Amino acid sequence: MKSTRSRQALLFAILVAAAPAVARDAIGVYGGWGAFADAAPRRCFAIAQPVVASSPLAFASIADWPRRNIRGQLHVRLSDRRARQGRVTLSIGERRFELVAGDTDAWAPDARTDAAIVAAMRVGRSMSVEALATTGRPFADTYALTGAATAIDAAALACRG
Repeated sequence: MKSTRSRQALLFAILVAAAPAVARDAIGVYGGWGAFADAAPRRCFAIAQPVVASSPLAFASIADWPRRNIRGQLHVRLSDRRARQGRVTLSIGERRFELVAGDTDAWAPDARTDAAIVAAMRVGRSMSVEALATTGRPFADTYALTGAATAIDAAALACRG
């Protein structure tokens, strides 16, 4: 129980420190996932830190951008710099999704894959994002999915309201 509260407090602290000039509204914390809304540009998102990662700056988020007509878009900040030749793979249960990636960030290649990832997150217990670091060693960031569906729904409702 104490570790869950500590993780929630850390999640809020990171988000507040990351963008002090942004008007960010906290919607709620659901399991290990938080839901937030930004006023300008209007964006609502569910976000979590991995339970296993080599960097405290890693996160996964699912965002809605109403003005861009984007719903349920995945964004992952990797815990290490990715080797250019390496793939980034997101795994939920038996499902595997290859992501499009930069040095430290990754996304689904299209809206259809975003939707498939969110659907898998709703029924999965955990999610991992695996890649090859610039050092040549493989790494994986693992996320608990408890509360993810509720946080995703809360964020989506906030942007529609």
